[in-house]
Amino acid sequence: MSFPRLRLALLLGIAAPLALTTPAMAQNAPATPAAPTSATTAATNPAHDALWQLFHDSDEDSLRRNPIAGLFRGDLRYADSLGDNITDAYLDGEQRAAESERDRLAAIDRNALNPTDQIAYDVFQYNNAETLRFLTPEMRALTVVRPINHFFGIHTFYPNFASGRGGAPFNTVTDYENNIKRHHDFAVYIDRAIGRFREGMASGVVETRLTINNVITQLDTQLAQSIEESPYWGPTSVFPASFTDAQKAEATAALRASLTNEVFPALTRLRDFLRNEYLSHAREGQGLMYMQGGPELYRALVRQNTTLDLDPETIHQTGLSEVARIRGEMERIKQQVGFTGTLEEFFNHLRTDPQFKEASRESLTQRYYAVGREVDQRVGQLFSTLPRSALEIRPYEEYRERFEAGGSYESGTPDGARPGRFYFNAYDLPSRTTPGITTLYLHEGAPGHHFQISLAQENEALPNFMRFGGNTAYVEGWALYAETLGYDMHMFDDPYQHFGTLSDEMLRAMRLVVDTGIHAKGWTRDQAIEYMLSNSDMGRTDATAEVERYIAIPGQALAYKTGAMTIQRLRRQAESELGANFDIREFHAQVLGTGALPLPVLEAKIQRWIADVKAAHAEHSGH
Repeated sequence: MSFPRLRLALLLGIAAPLALTTPAMAQNAPATPAAPTSATTAATNPAHDALWQLFHDSDEDSLRRNPIAGLFRGDLRYADSLGDNITDAYLDGEQRAAESERDRLAAIDRNALNPTDQIAYDVFQYNNAETLRFLTPEMRALTVVRPINHFFGIHTFYPNFASGRGGAPFNTVTDYENNIKRHHDFAVYIDRAIGRFREGMASGVVETRLTINNVITQLDTQLAQSIEESPYWGPTSVFPASFTDAQKAEATAALRASLTNEVFPALTRLRDFLRNEYLSHAREGQGLMYMQGGPELYRALVRQNTTLDLDPETIHQTGLSEVARIRGEMERIKQQVGFTGTLEEFFNHLRTDPQFKEASRESLTQRYYAVGREVDQRVGQLFSTLPRSALEIRPYEEYRERFEAGGSYESGTPDGARPGRFYFNAYDLPSRTTPGITTLYLHEGAPGHHFQISLAQENEALPNFMRFGGNTAYVEGWALYAETLGYDMHMFDDPYQHFGTLSDEMLRAMRLVVDTGIHAKGWTRDQAIEYMLSNSDMGRTDATAEVERYIAIPGQALAYKTGAMTIQRLRRQAESELGANFDIREFHAQVLGTGALPLPVLEAKIQRWIADVKAAHAEHSGH
């Protein structure tokens, strides 16, 4: 998923593993080039030159203001800083930059651009407008005073980032020194976050009691570890071979001092503040409708996450319709395997029967390895452009697995030095079932996030904001669409894996119902959990984590189904209108070839492509 620049900044790069992509690129170029041309190939077009200069200047300026975003791209120029993006001064600077870029863009004649430059123009304009919408005083008052909850926050992002296995590099003495400098910034950020929470206490804009209790639990878990047990100690186990014993000793001593004097005290201050002061002010009502200004914020988040101006009630009804349709398909699978009970009883059978459990983290890991090998063998039939970087498969680290989703994707670097990583959740294995293994890998790994994010990131013909940015509806919509490619690859011939992909599709349909139910219709946490259990084979642990995620990040869960339904509709249209001239590999090249587009921009692009293919075929037939 991806957020506008402000959202990324507010999360201090927490969205970056999902939004900033992973390495990968093509074995073959797309049949029809889909990327904006470089400045060198269109140097005679002043509008093109002005547009690309704007893109370059915007990206460079943004990297200076947001160093973590650069670090995830492998840009180490500002790696000694975590960034100062929780202050009013930072937000004011973001607003001034966005206003200046808006004015520069408006001065460029869009009609003088080629079609692919027009796509870049439209995406930049969309992103700029979204950034400015969330920088108004009204939106700031509803967002910046809630800097942390259990699903996003520096307190869970940073330990992995700084662990020696995350986004921060540990290849040189300077890298280790920069880590210590970022630790100092981390402690400063924590104290500023406490200050923001206090502002919210004063204004009445507060987080939920549920999310804050979860944060306290997360902090208690971290603080119960000794320094040597913590992920922060990880860099001491990955010293480069070139380090001398003296360098290792010096880096170890500096790290111990930083953790002892700054990092752990800051985490303790945050935990104590939330437990002793903030919790009593947190709100009981879990939906945004119960927060001051919440209904307005929810409508804005719906638009931000779907890229469409949709009404929550319309989304709710779409979700109910999709749930009913998918239940019908599930009934057919139930009959196919000869189960004679009700669908709800079949759900319980899938939750509880030992044949659908894995006994260990290692055996579950091996199952994912096997799926990955199968995808590698078949995916070339559907794509002309494949990632060149590796995709690692890992369980979440134990210190963070309890509050993580069932799986996620973390980007690597554009040069492939750090591969993309597919994480799966091995917490509470008895509650987890195996029919969804294939579809989870297709979504989070290949050809889902790993393909989309990697191909964009490595496409140097794109401006950086399109290589490394995006929006949730496209990013997650593509990943959900990628799940359905399991049908094309014959990976759902097994009825239980087929049921597993229906279960995952059901999850995304239920999200339309539950997210709007919680934030616009007053549903409770328990009501939402029971709805999900009654319409799927999810275990209670997963259903609870899902619902608490929707409470923590309103609107984000709406993007998946909205984006996937758009891509599926466009594919059906292309298949219908092009007939024998439809090429699935070319369709995917068109969808993926210009990065993560807002859905209206993607739709316009695919409509133009369909028209171009029809025109070319008509011209060829005429000859």
